[in-house]
Amino acid sequence: MGNEVSPKVGLYVDVANIARNGGYGMRFDILRDFACRDKGSPMRLNAYVAYDEDRSKTDSDYKERTLNFYSALRDFGFKVIEKKVMWYVDDAGTRFGKANADLDMAVDALLQSENLDRVLLATGDGDFIQVVRALQNRGCRVEAVAFHNVSSNLKREVDLFMSGYLIPNLLPVEGADSKKGWGEKGSRVRGICYTYNHSKNFGFMRYLERIGPGLWITDTRKSESPYSTAFAHESTFDPSIDLTQLPSRDHIFEFDVSQGEKGLQATNIKRLYPS
Repeated sequence: MGNEVSPKVGLYVDVANIARNGGYGMRFDILRDFACRDKGSPMRLNAYVAYDEDRSKTDSDYKERTLNFYSALRDFGFKVIEKKVMWYVDDAGTRFGKANADLDMAVDALLQSENLDRVLLATGDGDFIQVVRALQNRGCRVEAVAFHNVSSNLKREVDLFMSGYLIPNLLPVEGADSKKGWGEKGSRVRGICYTYNHSKNFGFMRYLERIGPGLWITDTRKSESPYSTAFAHESTFDPSIDLTQLPSRDHIFEFDVSQGEKGLQATNIKRLYPS
């Protein structure tokens, strides 16, 4: 057998878009791990950030926190591309700021794609659809990760869309036991209800147990599948959840994983998205 060739990966993050659409507090080291699964080599790691220069002159706390954040990104291997916030006044006299990184991110991804096999765009912005098509036409596999307000057309256009909520440890899980790792018995995870029997009042939840290859292997009976399945009885769902909408790939749940008599069970199930 010959040596395996590592896929060359480019990761492009619209930090402001992600932060204001559910991803505030996202761990960039985990995002890097996800982008570079399958032994990928990170060729480009670009983080596009908005920096309010005017505010930094009067708000020392903002300046310190922001610059510390940029330093942390660089520690993870990201190149930080700053977009200065530009201030305008509309017809009503309201002052507003803009620091749109879309064009920079699109141009960089296209220019740098010649040396890439896989591109991950961390954004839910539908304006990137033409960029996705152009990257695919250049031979790149294109993926996207986002949380809220994700363009449905973008989801359809990319080769893989993954909700950031479903990536293990990308965002902290509220109320989770810090001593339990994601997917361990007694831990709290996020997943979807992929099947539900309305006549028997139960279904099954599926969650990504680990970051790794084989995301397409959703059959958890296969040892190489990175997913796990947990039984879910109707009594374990929060009363506010409309069970007639299940199963659904669009609804994301948080739940506890425990060992039952016949396998893993999901309990204390709450809907996270849509809220």
